[in-house]
Amino acid sequence: MGNNLVIFPNLKGREHSTQIAAITATKYDDAEQQFLELLATENLDNQLEKQASKVWEFEQTLSTAINAAYKNGNGDDQAHRFLQRILYRINRLKLFWYDDLRHYDNERSLYLASCRNQIEAAWQAWELAQIDVSALQKLDVKQALIERADADVDPPLSPTSRYLREEMTEVGYRHLLAIGSFDGLVEGSRMTSILGGAANEVQCTLVRVFLEEYGNGRLSRKHSTFFAQMLAEFGMNTEPEGYFDLVPWEVLACDNHNFLTTERKRYFLRYSGALTYFEVAGPAAYRNYLAAAQRLGLSEAAMGYWELHIREDERHGRWMLEDVALPLAEKYPNDAWELVLGYDQEKLMGDRAAQAVVRAIREAEQATSPTNNR
Repeated sequence: MGNNLVIFPNLKGREHSTQIAAITATKYDDAEQQFLELLATENLDNQLEKQASKVWEFEQTLSTAINAAYKNGNGDDQAHRFLQRILYRINRLKLFWYDDLRHYDNERSLYLASCRNQIEAAWQAWELAQIDVSALQKLDVKQALIERADADVDPPLSPTSRYLREEMTEVGYRHLLAIGSFDGLVEGSRMTSILGGAANEVQCTLVRVFLEEYGNGRLSRKHSTFFAQMLAEFGMNTEPEGYFDLVPWEVLACDNHNFLTTERKRYFLRYSGALTYFEVAGPAAYRNYLAAAQRLGLSEAAMGYWELHIREDERHGRWMLEDVALPLAEKYPNDAWELVLGYDQEKLMGDRAAQAVVRAIREAEQATSPTNNR
């Protein structure tokens, strides 16, 4: 005989969890605001004693977030978001934004560097723990790179790819552009950090990639110009970082990782491996976005960036594999495995970011669906 007792869900526990999450989010928001105030403090390093209370409160939250994100099981999304936003606030000072020059007063602050190093140390250890580094060190690096590139240049359609191609609405497409603009409007900027030094074939190939990203010196042909045109077609904000608050932490992590590997020359092989994956795999992702735009019947201007990238990145992927990654594997046989590490990390982090973007798109679509607005 069945049990006729009706058991109602325990809403008190759920309500309590929601309240805790809201309090935690507010704490991180307040700490980020404190950090922005410190960032804007003139001659920050010499003003730390005067700002002691604010510094102490921020550092307490920073320590809490590091434990929550990287040392307590699977990590807390709010902590991840807070840390990656703080890290990006510091890293972006390495680029010039054509704004008020006083915004760069603290770009060489030792205090900011210490905050960056504290976050990076815990974060990078957490990222590396997700990869079997010892296995990579035993690989035939050239063979591993070639096999990976062959598999990633035209992979089978995943459920995520099918959703983008077959189901994403125009609302979702606009949300995709908003998040994508975070990188798309400043694309290629960080490459400048790794182009200097002794002249050789590898360096010249990287310069060729960089020049094409920058439209060979013509603003009208620069990749970011095409992205801005897509945004303008929908009347969206075309200013860099205009949709910063929409960017998932997983996307910020990719950006911050890129800052790290371009700024530290010891990671040159990791960066080169990462860029190889990015250029090899890029066209497959852009074909998904292009197919979605075509299905939605959008204008050429609303999808031009994807078409440009498919053409150019197919070429860039070959250059990166044949003229950068494989020659570097020969030049640095003892460290060549770092190329594969960079490649695999870029793929792992990129897949994680893509899943986060699709979740955000689905949430945006759900929030604007007619059934949700009744």
